Amino acid sequence: MRKAYIINTNRTNRPGGETERDMLKNEKCSAYFSPWKERISQIQPNDLVFLYSNGTGIIARGVATGVMEIGEYLNDDGLHINEEYYMHLNRFERIGRPVPSSDINDIVGNHVVLAQTMVSMDYDRGLKIWQAITRNYLE
Repeated sequence: MRKAYIINTNRTNRPGGETERDMLKNEKCSAYFSPWKERISQIQPNDLVFLYSNGTGIIARGVATGVMEIGEYLNDDGLHINEEYYMHLNRFERIGRPVPSSDINDIVGNHVVLAQTMVSMDYDRGLKIWQAITRNYLE
């Protein structure tokens, strides 16, 4: 059964924005280190994926390929082998006007806690977000 996911771009832990820039440039969603990285494997083909930037909102969207890949992750502590789990996204789009968390709550009709690396929701709620972006946030 299809689902939808909001993936945090890790801007709080990587204030320079390297992980967010990497996700946007390479049209993918990513998570780093256990237990978060393993959650990327839950995403199935054709699931809806939204990239969320702390303090800004949803900044991009795409449709999951279902193919999880593993890569290296470089941070201030050095190179970490196999610590990035990621998945490329089809139909990837950057959002012209980010969707703030308050709007996300209004769109789905309840409070969505966005403090985690990955938030899952049923497909119908994700589709509401997708449609609201199409109607109101693309430029």
